[in-house]
Amino acid sequence: MKVQQINPDPEHGPPAYRLNQRVECADGFSMSVQASSYNYSHPRRDRAPSYSQVEVGMPNSPEPLLAQYAEDSLDLTNTVYPYVPRQVIVDVICKHGGIIGGQLPAGIPYLRCND
Repeated sequence: MKVQQINPDPEHGPPAYRLNQRVECADGFSMSVQASSYNYSHPRRDRAPSYSQVEVGMPNSPEPLLAQYAEDSLDLTNTVYPYVPRQVIVDVICKHGGIIGGQLPAGIPYLRCND
């Protein structure tokens, strides 16, 4: 598998007091990925230069790589996933063909993955 880092939208910055747009992947998978003083993230503060753990919410389909972090393991598409490690986010995005839209917190690379 070939992994290629792409540049995010130049207007994108750390999520101080705003929600990141939902991440859309090449195969149609989507999820909310947030990090701030209001989210389950590390560090838990606004405008951090990089986040090692982030909050995922409401994926449009169950994702086994995220399941262990789910607050509600019985409803995997209508729950929050606190403190998900950055590498898990990268793995999920790459598994689903890479990011084609949306925003990620600082420190998570925007990847497009090709076989």
